[in-house]
Parts: sequence; C-alpha cells; structure tokens
Amino acid sequence: MRTIRDYQFVAPDDRSASAAIGNFDGVHLGHQSVIDIARSAEPAAPLGVVTFEPHPRVYFAPSSPPFRLMSREARASRLEKLGVERLYELNFNAALAALAPEEFAQRVIADGFGLRHVIVGADFCFGKGRAGTATDLLAFGQTMGFGVTIAPLIAQSDKTISSTAIRKALSVGDPRLAASMLGHWHRIEGPVIGGEQRGRELGYPTANMSIDGLHPPAFGVYAVLVDVLDGPHTGSYQGVASMGVRPMFGENRPNLETFIFDFQGDIYGAQLSVGLVEHLRPEETFDSLDALITQMDADSATARQILSAL
Repeated sequence: MRTIRDYQFVAPDDRSASAAIGNFDGVHLGHQSVIDIARSAEPAAPLGVVTFEPHPRVYFAPSSPPFRLMSREARASRLEKLGVERLYELNFNAALAALAPEEFAQRVIADGFGLRHVIVGADFCFGKGRAGTATDLLAFGQTMGFGVTIAPLIAQSDKTISSTAIRKALSVGDPRLAASMLGHWHRIEGPVIGGEQRGRELGYPTANMSIDGLHPPAFGVYAVLVDVLDGPHTGSYQGVASMGVRPMFGENRPNLETFIFDFQGDIYGAQLSVGLVEHLRPEETFDSLDALITQMDADSATARQILSAL
C-alpha cells in the first residue's frame, strides 16, 4: 500500500483509483462495506481510501477529550490488511477546511487525486462548514468526470453501526459488542514503553503502552489477545491486561499494562497490538500487595479460561 499525502503532487500510477472517502476511525463493518463497494465498482482500478489527518474533530476542537479508536498507524495497518492499495491521507488544515464543497470536489478529487470513482456513506458531509452532502457529490461527479456511489448505512439490531456506538460499547466495558460492530477485536497498538517494573516485583511483568490520544475503554482488567508485531519475539500470544490509572500506587495517567502468558523475553520498544476480548472487573484498590497478587492470580485464571474458548 502506498500513502499519498499531497493532492497537488500525485504520481501517474497513483491516479485513477476507485476510492472510499471518510474518516475510517476503527475501520468498522460499515467502513469495510464501503471499501468493498469501491473494490467492485471499478475492479481494474487501484483500490483506494481517502481519509484525513488529523481527524477534523481534533482540528476544530483540539482540547476535546480523546475520542479516536485507533492511531493513524493502526488505521493504515488495518486498511492494508483489507487490500487497500492507495491511502490518500489528506492533511486537514486551514486551507483544506476552507474549501467549499465544489472546490473540494474539483481540486482534490478530480484534479488532485484524479479519482475514477468515489464511494461515500449516505451521511457523508464535506467542504467548508460540512455544507456538501453525498447527493451534492453525485452531481459534482457527473460534471467533473468521476463516478460516485452512495453506500447505505449498515445497521445491526436496528441500530446503525458507527464509531460513536463502538465508543459507547467500550466505555461501558463491552468489548464483545464493540467487536461485533468492528468485525475484529478492538485493539490498542503502539510501542512498549518503560514502566516502574512493579509487575516484575509482583511476579507479573507487564508490557506497558500509552493510550494518549485514544478513546479510553472502561478502566479495569481484560482478557486480551496480544500480537508482537516486530523483533525476535514476533508472534501471537494471550494474556491479561489492566487499563487505567493504577490507583493503588497513586498514579493518574491512564495506560495499558499487559501480562503475556507463558512468555519470557525483552520486548521494550517493540510494537504491540493488544485486542480487548472481555472486561473481567473494574479497577480497584487493595488493602495489601498480597491481596493484589491473589486477585491477579484469579484474573489470570479467568482470562485463560475465556481465551481458551475462542
């Protein structure tokens, strides 16, 4: 997959794609459906996705609480796994935000990326003030020389699948509901960072990861699937993880600490992908370290049982 970030400088081989347009936060089943339509709309064309970085919501409200389901790197990785060949990752800045809908269609889609066909969801809005609709884009395509398909919204149990619905499921500690809308386990991806090594002293060495900039799932302990993405320990594992602020030790910056079952090795700096499978219990404070260790033993046994059934 090739990533193109400047619509004013596009190589000939990166033009004439059939591309889905949107934010693709989470790359959920609705997003996957739109990508599948892009794949079938022009089978001979490169399969593309047009998205934005930073997310427009981050640009317009930079001080708002973190809401993203995945980082740009995790999104790119997921899109590549779906067979996307061209990722058009537009720099969302003041100049782009100021383009009127017709200007966006002409400068970015038609002249810039030279897309052959675009696919958008029925609720798609674009251009300054989100003034352009999917129907407007269809009309622009007819005059500017690119095809447009408006994809229906995907529903599940009479509710539309959306990134917002997935965030709500994660916020109440229901990663299985989130996964049913995502089509995959919700994953936290990033490098293993240094910690206080308290887990090692307790007999539970953990791989620590930051969740800065991401929507925080419900705090507590989870049964997890772990992929080490690079280095000598590359592979898939199972484990138990703690999401939260570690109240027993007086710390308050949320992170993810994962204990990988039956694993030995140094993975500091390695890229990890941790899939949340089931929320076992809320975060809590214990009267003693012995009580904490006893609970960690119980959490590990429960997580092993849950994961063995997958």
